[in-house]
Amino acid sequence: MTNQQAPRASTDTTSSPASAQPQAQKDILGYLVLIAGVGALVWGAVAAVGTGWGFWAYTSGLKGVAGAFLLGIAAILIGLVQEWRVRKSNTPPLRARRWLGMLVALVYVGWIGTFFMKALTVPAIHDVSTDLADPPAFQTLQLRADNLDHVPGADDPKMRGLTPEQRWAMVHQKDYGDIRSVRVNEPVPMVIAKAERLAKARSWDVAISMPEEGRLEATETSAFFQFKDDVVLRVRPSNKGEGSIVDMRSVSRVGQSDLGMNAKRVRSFLADLTGTVTAAQ
Repeated sequence: MTNQQAPRASTDTTSSPASAQPQAQKDILGYLVLIAGVGALVWGAVAAVGTGWGFWAYTSGLKGVAGAFLLGIAAILIGLVQEWRVRKSNTPPLRARRWLGMLVALVYVGWIGTFFMKALTVPAIHDVSTDLADPPAFQTLQLRADNLDHVPGADDPKMRGLTPEQRWAMVHQKDYGDIRSVRVNEPVPMVIAKAERLAKARSWDVAISMPEEGRLEATETSAFFQFKDDVVLRVRPSNKGEGSIVDMRSVSRVGQSDLGMNAKRVRSFLADLTGTVTAAQ
């Protein structure tokens, strides 16, 4: 009996380390994918929140978000390659770490990817107005000094000879032609009072509200980056003596493209203000 047990013990002793070693070696990539996936999410979050807290410039924060995006893609690709390789292995490593890392990376990459895709579908402008010929002017808040410095179309033959303001109006009209002055069947003071309530309900910082003058200026701050977009509302009596004509302008303080946020803000606010948006006559 002793002689029969000895070879079995010897076999177990020699086979156990041999099978465990490849298992441990292959699982290194599992750890790598997990670290890269979670690291991408953390890196992107820190880049955004740190910008909002003023630890670094917004340009550095955006570079951090982009770098984390690439890291997330790398985690997904490495995980997929490893998955293809282990399918041919007789002793595949555990998949839990790898798939968890890929899932976290996919969530982050998918979320940031929506912003990249949005940037490709909207014009690279950050100033949106219902009145292109006479945009509402900021009096309390200050319009950014470089507002027209990077208007697209400077190299477009169709816009040759146009001023930055004219190019802005042309691009704006092409992509945001639906954003126009609206008419409200209420007097000017009532419209401004309602606009102030709506602004505060949206947690905007109201800089000034002048019902008698028909003017309201406010600022909305984004959640993570703490980007600030300034809004001015101009309300004037209708030429026909019935109701009021409402014009709105929304401008981002930084950046060249707003990813369509200012247009979205104007549409949403005017829809709530008027109930049913009616183009001014």
